Amino acid sequence: MSEQDFGDPARRDRERHLLLAVDNSENSKRAVIYVADFFSGNPDVFVTLLSIIPEPTDDFFATEEKQQQWMTEQTTAMDGALAGYKGILLSAGLKGSQVDVRLIIRHCTSIGDAILEERAKLGSRIVVAGRRGITRNEEFLFGSTSSRILHHATHCAVMIVE
Repeated sequence: MSEQDFGDPARRDRERHLLLAVDNSENSKRAVIYVADFFSGNPDVFVTLLSIIPEPTDDFFATEEKQQQWMTEQTTAMDGALAGYKGILLSAGLKGSQVDVRLIIRHCTSIGDAILEERAKLGSRIVVAGRRGITRNEEFLFGSTSSRILHHATHCAVMIVE
């Protein structure tokens, strides 16, 4: 089995393809560390690190310049976090060909739904996410990404790491 095999989408779909949904929180970092510990050294694992930045509505910022500045700041911060997370996975023994990084900026009413849509596109067998640790009142008002994934995922396993 060569390193090139992992880049082949058909092979990736047949193997243990994990979608690791992350943001720049400590809970996401714990989820990455968990995956690194649990799956390191396994040559049949392919991990996609996915972060979704919700695109704000046009009327959210006073000017287009402010919106662009915010988007640049968010993208820069998340690029740094993703690089760190990839480093954790590589340090644990996964090969570079086993790790893909995706940063998506898109309009979404629910981050959880956006993650599940990406899971369906990629054909991932497992979705892993960190639990955000919000209160029941916050979950009622704003919804919980991990709860949404847990209750609405189909055709895959779900791991929520606390």
